[in-house]
Amino acid sequence: MALPGRLGTEALLLLLLALQLHFGLVVSMVTKTNLAQDRPEEGESMSHERVKRGWVWNQFFVVEEYTGTEPLYVGKIHSDSDEGDGSIKYTISGEGAGTIFIIDEITGDIHATERLDREEKTFYTLRAQARDRLTDRPLEPESEFIIKVQDINDSEPKFLEGPYIGSVPELSPIGTSVMKVTASDADDPTYGSSARVIYSVLEEEKIFTVDSKTGIIRTAVAELDRETQDRYELVIKATDMAGQMGGLSGSTTVTIVITDVNDSPPRFPQKMYQFSVSESAAVGTPVGRVKAEDADMGENTDMSYLIKDEEGAELFRVSTDGDSQEAIITVRKPLDYENKRTHNVVVEAVNKHVDPRFVDLGSFRDQTIVRVSVTDWDEPPQFRPPAAVLEVQEDARLGALVGVVNAVDPDLDNAPVRYSIDQGTDLENIFNIDSITGALTLGKILDRETAGWHNITVQAVEAGTILG
Repeated sequence: MALPGRLGTEALLLLLLALQLHFGLVVSMVTKTNLAQDRPEEGESMSHERVKRGWVWNQFFVVEEYTGTEPLYVGKIHSDSDEGDGSIKYTISGEGAGTIFIIDEITGDIHATERLDREEKTFYTLRAQARDRLTDRPLEPESEFIIKVQDINDSEPKFLEGPYIGSVPELSPIGTSVMKVTASDADDPTYGSSARVIYSVLEEEKIFTVDSKTGIIRTAVAELDRETQDRYELVIKATDMAGQMGGLSGSTTVTIVITDVNDSPPRFPQKMYQFSVSESAAVGTPVGRVKAEDADMGENTDMSYLIKDEEGAELFRVSTDGDSQEAIITVRKPLDYENKRTHNVVVEAVNKHVDPRFVDLGSFRDQTIVRVSVTDWDEPPQFRPPAAVLEVQEDARLGALVGVVNAVDPDLDNAPVRYSIDQGTDLENIFNIDSITGALTLGKILDRETAGWHNITVQAVEAGTILG
C-alpha cells in the first residue's frame, strides 16, 4: 500500500545534561538514530521494514574529589526500546561497576558513590546492557563506554629533584646560565591550566632571575665577587594555573656557589720584613719566609718569587714552598759582618696563572723589602800571611831572633792576640815565642847537619782565651 505524502529520515538526538552544583556543568551525550526507508519515487509504494535500533556512547565525565554527601550523578544510558513502563532493566559491568559506580536499573541513571582521584586513575571502562525485565532477554547489544575522571586543580607543583646546587664563575656577564630547575604537577596537562607551571624567584631576585617558562636560572648582575660572597641561597617558586589567582604553588631551595677566577693579584701584607742571620751561616742556611696573600683559590693562588735587586740576588736565593706558597730566603754566598751588616733584598711575588681577561684589573705582582741583618760571630785571629818560611844561621847564638809572626782579630773589637808554640811540633823546645809580640827566638843551638829544617806550628788566640 502506497503512503501519500513524504516520509523522511528521522534522527533522534538525546542530550542529557547533568548539572553539578558543586563543580559546575558537565554534559554527557547519547546519540541514537532511527533509520526509515528512503522516500520512494512517485507512484511507488513503501514496504515496511524493521527499524534498526542501537546505541552509541560518548564519554561520561565525573569531577574528581567530589565532597558532597549524596552520590554524584554521572549520566544516563537509554535504549530506544524504553517506553517508560519499567519493562527494561539497565545494568553495567566493568571497572568499578557496583562499587564505585551504581546504576538505577529502571531509569539508567549512573552515579558515583566514592570520591575519585584523577591522579590515581584517569578513566574507567564499563559496559552497558539493556534487558527485558521479565524474560531477561537482551534488547540491545552490550556496549562499552568510558567514564573519564575530570581534573580539578588539586595538586601543587613539586620540585622532585631538589634541593638544587649549582655554580657560576665570579664576574660572569649578566644573563649567564647557571642551571635549570623543573617542577612537576600531577594535574591533567591536557585540561585547562591546572598543570601549566610558571617560575619565579622569591629571594635574591636582584642577583639572579629565572625564566618563568623554562625554569632556567641566570645571573642578573655582572659584579658577582667570590671574595665578597661565595654562595647564595635562592628560593624558587613554581605556581600552576599559569600564575593566575587561585593557583597552587610549591618552592625549593637552590644553592648557587660562586667559583673562583684569578681576579685578585698577590699582595704582601707588609712593605718590609726583617730577619737576622749570623755571618757564620753556611750556604743554603734559611734566613726567613715571607708570603704574598692572594684572595683567590686553588691554582689561582700559585706564586713565583724573584729577587729583583742585583746585590740581593748575589748573596741570597729565594724559592717557593709549593704547599704554603711562601717565599723561602736562603744564603747563597758567605756573609761578612765586618764588610756589611745590613742587606735590603727586594722580593717580588708573581701569579703563575694570570687570566688575560682580567689584566686590566691591575698588575698581578707585588714587591716587598726583606731587610737581612748580619750578626757578628767571634772569629779566631787570622795569621797574615797564614804560613811563613824563616831562615836562621846554624851558628846563631842562643836567644837570637828567628823571625816575627803576626795574627790579627778580624772582629771589629780587634781584641789583643796572644801567641804560643804547639808543643807537639817542637818537642825539644828549640824555639821560644814572645806571647805578645809573636817574636820567635832560639832556645837551643842549631846544627844543620843534624836537622836542616824545622816545621813548627804557632797558635794565636784572643787575649783571655784559655786553650784546651
